[in-house]
Amino acid sequence: MNKSLKQFAKSLHLGVVAYRLYYAPKGLMQKYIRRDPIRRAIDEQARQQMEAAAYQLQPIEIQSPDSPLNIHFLTGRKFWYQTCFCAYSMALYSPSNIRPIIYDDGTLANKYIEQIKRIFPITKIVFLKEIEERLDQYLPISKFPYLRERRANYPNMRKLTDIHIGSSGWKLVLDSDMLFFRTPTFLIDWLNSPNKPCHMVDVETSYGYSESLMKSLAEAEIPQRLNVGICGLKSDEIDWEQLEYWCRILIEKEGTHYYQEQALTAMIMAGKPCDIAPPKDYIVKPTKEEVVSQKGILHHYVADSKPWYFRHAWKLIFSKKIPNK
Repeated sequence: MNKSLKQFAKSLHLGVVAYRLYYAPKGLMQKYIRRDPIRRAIDEQARQQMEAAAYQLQPIEIQSPDSPLNIHFLTGRKFWYQTCFCAYSMALYSPSNIRPIIYDDGTLANKYIEQIKRIFPITKIVFLKEIEERLDQYLPISKFPYLRERRANYPNMRKLTDIHIGSSGWKLVLDSDMLFFRTPTFLIDWLNSPNKPCHMVDVETSYGYSESLMKSLAEAEIPQRLNVGICGLKSDEIDWEQLEYWCRILIEKEGTHYYQEQALTAMIMAGKPCDIAPPKDYIVKPTKEEVVSQKGILHHYVADSKPWYFRHAWKLIFSKKIPNK
């Protein structure tokens, strides 16, 4: 983070607070601490096994001349293998060619890039240098101090800024901690002819800000239970000046929050017709039983579902082979 952003963060009293809000949200951390050390150790061992298995994923062979459908991920050192499993599982069950577009979060080392390209030969990597050049051109610190500070201290914001800034057209952005178990017809149809934003349904509304404040800023009804694990937006329709204003007022009125990116996305989609992934098929926080039985089309492994993700879910994908297309 450059000097001007450091000074700006300090003036807002963010510093360590912002770091803790991102890496250790109070509710999630309390749940994690309550879990005993043995279970945490088991989860960590399972996570390491998943990361090691990513090096053994088969390359996707594409024989069809059809143009690929692009899916966009923000990833880096901590999540590259999860990104691979998510894209791999979607390719496994998709009739169309799938091309991951990978945005470097600043930690995507060459050894991870090599694996991503090995598994997905037609992938595209958008490197940090290119992203930062676009940010400086289209989202300069002098004009967008709040968005740039949030991007620097709150990595989730990069799913908006880094992927959409200085770009055009519809983009489907997926979180890495998801797996597909059946053909994602809803997403394939959206990718083939997008004409409105899309998102998935959360287990509860989680924005971190009061609905009254969000509604007053967006001047529209705020969609309930919006989850950005699946998020389709048209890049050139994002009003960055409006987003900067919203970001500033949210912080001034109610502070920073771990779910701020999700809140801003809900405000972008407020009052607009949206394509919504059926919640019975696209499941947020699946139970152990849902994971083992592979219920639904997609699972988004948030909060308490992480153990089942690391211990069971990825193994169900690892053993399958991707058919030639």
